Amino acid sequence: MPHADVSPAPRAPLFRGPRFWFPALAGVTAALAGVGAAELTAALFAPTAGPIVAIGALLIDLAPAGVKDFMIAVFGTADKIALIVLIGLVLFVLALLAGVLEYRRPPFGRVLVVVAGAIALFAALSRASASSFDALPSVVAMAVAAIVLTVLMTKLRVPGLLEGERPPGRLTLTGERAPDREAGLDRRRFLTWTGVSAGIGFLALVGGQVKLAGTRAADAARALFTLPTASVTAAPIAAGASFDIDGLAPIITPNADFYRIDTALQVPRIDPTQWRLKITGMVENEVELGFADLLALPLEESVTTLACVSNYVGGDLIGNAKWLGYPIRELLARAKPTADADMVLSTSQDGFTAGTPIEALTDERNAILAVGMNDEPLPLEHGYPVRMVVPGLYGYVSATKWVVELKLTRFDQEKGYWTPRGWSALGPVKLQSRIDVPRATAPLTAGPITVAGVAWSQHVGVSGVEVQIDDGDWASATLADAISIDTWRQWMFTWNATSGGHTVRVRATDAEGLVQTAATADVAPDGATGHHAISVNVS
Repeated sequence: MPHADVSPAPRAPLFRGPRFWFPALAGVTAALAGVGAAELTAALFAPTAGPIVAIGALLIDLAPAGVKDFMIAVFGTADKIALIVLIGLVLFVLALLAGVLEYRRPPFGRVLVVVAGAIALFAALSRASASSFDALPSVVAMAVAAIVLTVLMTKLRVPGLLEGERPPGRLTLTGERAPDREAGLDRRRFLTWTGVSAGIGFLALVGGQVKLAGTRAADAARALFTLPTASVTAAPIAAGASFDIDGLAPIITPNADFYRIDTALQVPRIDPTQWRLKITGMVENEVELGFADLLALPLEESVTTLACVSNYVGGDLIGNAKWLGYPIRELLARAKPTADADMVLSTSQDGFTAGTPIEALTDERNAILAVGMNDEPLPLEHGYPVRMVVPGLYGYVSATKWVVELKLTRFDQEKGYWTPRGWSALGPVKLQSRIDVPRATAPLTAGPITVAGVAWSQHVGVSGVEVQIDDGDWASATLADAISIDTWRQWMFTWNATSGGHTVRVRATDAEGLVQTAATADVAPDGATGHHAISVNVS
């Protein structure tokens, strides 16, 4: 007697068919509902503790310096947008996985939801100045996502909905089988539940953002804020300080074009009426003042170039602006630092810290607490209501935005945010120069060609710039007038170009006679070095 064929039916492919896509859809819907509910909760109770922002901030803190440099090099000032997109993609993949796991191996999908929520919870509570309210968005995200996932799974587990377990149909009076429409009805019910859940989650997400925007007192306060009149005004910028050359960086960088590099994934919104600055630590007198107190002081204007330590040779992470603020040295004089204090640890509202040598805040340079930038209130992303501006130092050790505390301490006792991550404790800006025009891809013809750019040596000044064509002799460029030793300086050079491929290099000399080094160094640990060079083709 022949044996019956009892071989098992082939399993459906893991990543195809309704047994994958319907559970995956349930997982994505649960994640959307959870994130939406969390964002709405954050808007109501903890504006800076939304799960995506909290996880992003944690990743920024944990990422090695090389990863941060890579993100800045690839995405520039859009690095935070790229990080949010990356987090969203990872969340999407995890949501797909959670749905499939919950359908095939319950309760592992819910376990994955709880693990993701716990990571967000840890991220929110690990931030500086975290409160118990910061736990709410992540807890709500966990609970809502788990509940929605469970409900949708009950809709999917109707026999035969996805696996063909229903009989082909019921017998009619004529002996024929009528088609069974129950599976189709159950699928429509599932899709209805999914659509409603996703819609509610999306509305909650949008509502949270609208509510958050509506409660941002900083936005409204800045819009109504009028800068006070400066007691010391900056001298007008002479016409000779700027060349009228298309493509050359303007002598003053517009606020909208000023580079932004910081650790804040979400720009802090500080109600200026609630802002307080404390001067603490190794001082004889602790000082505390509010925004109105700061504005009542004799504010001073100054033009200062700021540079990021992550600026590679020829990079654009540098800008020059007119600032309005109050000298930090005057506030430190009130506090009376003790003789052994050698560092000021500044702290931002978002927890970032920078360690600045006390000499840079008390010498003759115009280190200020700035409230204005280019005749406007500080933009939110550039530190409103108050930030530090310190000439001569890279921003990672001096230019703290949204500053709320200045702590007098010592370098052997405290470290700023970046120092334990492989960067040097001191960050003087290095002598550098850059070619802005011509662009390497610009069409060029033989004959006179204008080569132009900027050079800087903060708190020292630039005395000369030279250009080299191919491997020829260095030739002096024409310098624009200097605004001050704390600002960059434009330069230009007329090159009688010949046809063919050429390499154009630039180097600067500072006011003390130091010639810019040709030795190349990476941005870590204390700033890049080398000559900026471009390759061009002349027809």
